[in-house]
Amino acid sequence: MDTRRAALLFGIVFLAVGILGFVPGVNQMHHGDLANEHLTVGGPGHGNLLGLFHVNVLHNAVHLLFGVMGLVMSRTLPAARTYFRVVAVAYLLLTVMGLISAANMWNTFGFVPINGNDVWLHALLGIVGAYFGFIKPAAIESTDTAYTTGTTGTTRP
Repeated sequence: MDTRRAALLFGIVFLAVGILGFVPGVNQMHHGDLANEHLTVGGPGHGNLLGLFHVNVLHNAVHLLFGVMGLVMSRTLPAARTYFRVVAVAYLLLTVMGLISAANMWNTFGFVPINGNDVWLHALLGIVGAYFGFIKPAAIESTDTAYTTGTTGTTRP
């Protein structure tokens, strides 16, 4: 997969996850009192996206932000590489923070919950981001632009 298409795919998936984080049927609340079942802005989140990932309003907002960034930055190869570099650094940092405070369920300064399944998903996202942002050889990337320009690399006299 080329870098630009991967950035577009990441953007779409991040947007979908960000939106689904606000959908009550998909985001399972873990309060017993129906009157208090709502997402909080910070703290533990009070929600489990797909029953697996702790989320709160800020966590969902971060997913939406990375989604919009992916869509916008997929337009050019340099921007897509920059997007993946940001993804790699941010998500690998979140992975380390989640691993350091594995016993502390509410990490990132008490604002965004990262624990359990979040840590391993963040690690995977960071590794994929590192591949597309830092590791993918430049020779392979030069072919990424062919579908944008509509050319195959040949010039006309």
